[in-house]
Amino acid sequence: MIKRLLAKLSGTAEVPADFPGRLDPDEQVLSVAPCEDGSVVATHLGLWLPEGRRVGWHLISKATWGGGVLTVTEAEETRHVDGAVYLRDLRPQRLALTGESRLPDVVHERVNRSIRSRHHRDLPGGGAWFVQRKVPGRNGIELQIRPDQGTDEPALDRLVGALVESLRQSRDLPS
Repeated sequence: MIKRLLAKLSGTAEVPADFPGRLDPDEQVLSVAPCEDGSVVATHLGLWLPEGRRVGWHLISKATWGGGVLTVTEAEETRHVDGAVYLRDLRPQRLALTGESRLPDVVHERVNRSIRSRHHRDLPGGGAWFVQRKVPGRNGIELQIRPDQGTDEPALDRLVGALVESLRQSRDLPS
């Protein structure tokens, strides 16, 4: 009862008793929603999926809400080149929420807030998205590269190297 009262007074949500994850000691719960497979928990560091795995806000490429279903597209890091991180989207995960919650709004806000800038550049064979994102718990930004299928990787790597150098000179990207 005291835990629930403190959560209401502080504006945070209470973690369900059956939550399988382990929050960091200073991790702040922003919203919780029950779903068919357990609970989804949003914290200032990321989105906890029902299996008890946290996905950082900087690794959520897309999140949509409709018909009681939150669909989350997670990205995985495929390689690092000159301080930039190359990403590949995984299969979207559908989370059928079973109760009322502000979780979809929190997810939308946190994903958008992590993005500092984004643009698409055409390259031989395709192109790539260049996204500068804030990573929860870290200073500075991370340059993420999401190549289109068929993009000439050596051409992309050269462009990324030049872009990383420019960002470092402007101090927008940590060394």
